[in-house]
Amino acid sequence: MQLSRSSTRRWQVAGVVAVAVALTGAGLGVAAAGDKAAVRGAAPTVSCPAVAGKLGAVPAAARAEIERNLAQLDTQIAEANRRLATSAGEGGPNFVQNAILGPLRDKRVAAINRMATAIGRTAPKPDLDVQKLAACTLNGGGAPAPAPEATAVRTAPPQAGAGSSGAAPTVDCPAVSGLPSVPAQARDEVSRNLALLDTQIAEANRRLATSVGQGGPNFVRNAILGPLEDKRVATLNRIETAIGRHAAKPEGLERFAPCSLRG
Repeated sequence: MQLSRSSTRRWQVAGVVAVAVALTGAGLGVAAAGDKAAVRGAAPTVSCPAVAGKLGAVPAAARAEIERNLAQLDTQIAEANRRLATSAGEGGPNFVQNAILGPLRDKRVAAINRMATAIGRTAPKPDLDVQKLAACTLNGGGAPAPAPEATAVRTAPPQAGAGSSGAAPTVDCPAVSGLPSVPAQARDEVSRNLALLDTQIAEANRRLATSVGQGGPNFVRNAILGPLEDKRVATLNRIETAIGRHAAKPEGLERFAPCSLRG
């Protein structure tokens, strides 16, 4: 059966319209993809205050730890920038603050505090405005990312202190004497703790040898002798308690805790 001329014309028009709709839809799809790509390409970057220059001269003993944490600050910024690039257009008006800038600030606070603590072990602890140094802002989309955080630090020259003559002193601790007869049930525990006292002295001597010339005049007392005395008090108390579980508890072993310097 042959179609009439008018029917043929209607089929031709319908075919043209269908092709036009398909092409238009494809065009819209390409445009939408292009818009999305444009949004991704215009992702902002984070801008954070430099920290290295605020630390001052870093003691040699803390240098490696400081440089590790400065490198970690760079890693945190790079991670935040990747998150900004892959989440462009996501979330509500507070998404960037809550999901990216806020967690970044918390990570930076922890890293900066670790650096201050590391310096404070062997030199005066730096007085840093941690919250200000930790807070980051956004650069506009398309703006170049700021220069990375410097990871090299200026090392402080050795300061006069214990052992500044070049010969490291050693600690001189009193021998634990006058213990009562140790019950058999407590003998192993008491022996372990007496050996621990020797280990603590050896650790203190190693610290003295590796920190010659570091810190100020109170460095040895604050960083070595003081902590050693605290450890010895705890160990001597454990010896008293171990004996006291099975016999009369000895008292006053803390008198053997303080140590001094020899040489």
